[in-house]
Amino acid sequence: MHEGLADVDRRVVGTKQLLRALDEGKIVQAYVAADADLLLTKRVVDRCYDMDVPCTQVESMEKLGRACGIDVKAAAAGLLK
Repeated sequence: MHEGLADVDRRVVGTKQLLRALDEGKIVQAYVAADADLLLTKRVVDRCYDMDVPCTQVESMEKLGRACGIDVKAAAAGLLK
């Protein structure tokens, strides 16, 4: 995973925030957790595909949350431009 995810100023965490930032054209790379709810992650993956933004699947919500430097699990995260 990208080390920039730990930088609070360079990332968004959470499905809603990520979808909003994608719509605003602010994301360069997205991440979704393999063990997250498929209904949530499918929306992110589809939006990334539509907007030609790379989307990487990571092993677990726990690992994605840890990579973001937060103490809770994360279904999705993204790097800001």
